[in-house]
Amino acid sequence: MALLSNDVLRATADKLIAAHAEASRTTDWTFFVDELYAGDCVYTCQYAGVMEVTANGIDEIKATHYGRDMLVGWEGWTFPYMGVYTGTDNRLVTHWMNRGPGKREDGSYFETPGISFITLDDEAKICRQFDMFDLAHQMRLCDDLEEAGLLSPQLKDEWVLPMKGRLIEQLNRNR
Repeated sequence: MALLSNDVLRATADKLIAAHAEASRTTDWTFFVDELYAGDCVYTCQYAGVMEVTANGIDEIKATHYGRDMLVGWEGWTFPYMGVYTGTDNRLVTHWMNRGPGKREDGSYFETPGISFITLDDEAKICRQFDMFDLAHQMRLCDDLEEAGLLSPQLKDEWVLPMKGRLIEQLNRNR
């Protein structure tokens, strides 16, 4: 694999950040996938050991991570980037937030951090992505949003309650 320059790594990260900002604004989460992801990319999201979603190729990425998963009540959420770190061997690390709709009474956001480990191919397209975030804090965030009247009922029914059930099941295992 040819090593990409730091400038190319940064430019690719900037394209991803811009695409996510536009997707947060328009709620269209698939328009950028063909441009930024390699055809055979493997995209994995690890949900605290209770569920893993792996998409193989851009069609699956559009159908799962940026398709189905973004269509279950995530309207009004944004995922702003807090930092991008370039590494060796065509790797990026991005730090972003899961930011819910509205703000807290003190003016701060309803948000929890996430991180992505990204590898680029020779053409500066994403060929591997691994996302992680603290699912327990995400569940607490959703509770706070519900208390404020900002949590989508669909998100609660189709994502929050099933995830809470999986976390409880995992914690109760081997008791």
